[in-house]
Amino acid sequence: MRLEHLRESAARNHFFPRALPKDPSTKLFIFMVAPNPTRVRLVLAEKRAAGAVIDLPEVTVNLLEGEQRKPEHLARNPRGKLPVLELDDGSYLTESTAIIEYLEERFPEVPMLGSNAEERARNRELERLADAGVLLPVAHIVHATNSPVGISPNPGAAEFARIQLPEVLAMLEEKLADGRPFLGGERPMVADCTLAAAFQFARFREIDLSLPPHLARWDHDYREREPARAVLAF
Repeated sequence: MRLEHLRESAARNHFFPRALPKDPSTKLFIFMVAPNPTRVRLVLAEKRAAGAVIDLPEVTVNLLEGEQRKPEHLARNPRGKLPVLELDDGSYLTESTAIIEYLEERFPEVPMLGSNAEERARNRELERLADAGVLLPVAHIVHATNSPVGISPNPGAAEFARIQLPEVLAMLEEKLADGRPFLGGERPMVADCTLAAAFQFARFREIDLSLPPHLARWDHDYREREPARAVLAF
């Protein structure tokens, strides 16, 4: 049902941004619920909510219709992946972490990785846990069980991914046990955006993560915030 809902929404242009004209040339190519585009979009939303002025149009590449395999997208990214950031010189960034680092450099007035060397190191550590330890296993489970893009089921791969999740979820649960509102403390950082993207992808394909209490509280509270409500659909 959720996949059909997404297809119908795409057809109505209700959730999906319409393709924008060629100017401005800098634009972000995305698909709404895909986790890596979502983490980039959440970073942008958090920066904007905190006062950064960022004019970056979004253009949807509809993965459900196979648009990622069309020549025009393969010219942007030969691997056919998203997100892709087109820069004003016509070149492309094709990895979400690189895009986020670029946005940090371009819009430093709202830092999402910290304001000094120690903060940046600790927040990068948290982001790595959220990315490699949660988002990647969730993506493997989704695509190995009920892939929205038609990848064949692979129960062994899904089970292998599932056994990786509890350790990292427990580490993040411990971080939140002191009552902090965000993974890194009092302000949202990239790690929060990555974790929220992972949890949305799990909800999209009805994957039960059985979150422990502090992570469940964080998930509820983060989704209630305006930047998250502007980006998350599930």
